Amino acid sequence: MSILEVNNIHKSFDSATILKGITFSMEEGESVSIIGSSGSGKTTLLRCLNFLESADEGTIAVRGETIFDAHAPVPGPEEIRRRRLHFGLVFQQFNLFPQYTALENVCLAPKLTTQNPDIKAIEEHGRKLLDQMGLSDRMNNYPHQLSGGQQQRVAIARALALSPDILCFDEPTSALDPELTGEVLKVIRSLAEQKTTMIIVTHEMSFAHDVSDKVIFMDGGVIVEQGAPDEVIDNPKEERTKQFLAGYNG
Repeated sequence: MSILEVNNIHKSFDSATILKGITFSMEEGESVSIIGSSGSGKTTLLRCLNFLESADEGTIAVRGETIFDAHAPVPGPEEIRRRRLHFGLVFQQFNLFPQYTALENVCLAPKLTTQNPDIKAIEEHGRKLLDQMGLSDRMNNYPHQLSGGQQQRVAIARALALSPDILCFDEPTSALDPELTGEVLKVIRSLAEQKTTMIIVTHEMSFAHDVSDKVIFMDGGVIVEQGAPDEVIDNPKEERTKQFLAGYNG
């Protein structure tokens, strides 16, 4: 059984239709990269998966449990929070709390969402995650004391702290200069090698090629082509995919 099954997701904002029937699935341990031009619907799809937006049509299932059905009654806030825990989301802009240290940022959500939290165990787990990110010497630093790449690595550790089924990245390097981009991509590559289940919206084509088990090319709110990287990126079948890759200079 697929860990994630997305079926016929539609989403409109006012008169603009952003997603037009998105359907795909992925297996546990897979890394799936989503590529496409700005405005193709990539971020909106991630936001629907994470319950930051509610799709107008379609269903989403994780481990066989339907967590979203557009025709089902809207769940209450507590149930939405529970379902959202299936996903960890790393944003473009880090979104760290400036008043908390790196370790406090990582530990905050587990402390707030766990009944009778074991503070010592949560903080130990947070230290291990930051160490994994190469930040063992930055745990007590505040966000303003960290580079953009370090802040994004804290954000990745924070997303991992709740042990999500699927880790989602929304253009994780778009706010970074090229030098800092490499350190973040190195962390994501390491997570892929550990078979962390990931969806990565990215404009880094060579990275998507190297790290992904599957690549999805979106354009105009639909999936134009999906398959292994050597199929979609190296030997695309669809003319629109060929045009996108030919015009891509990233």
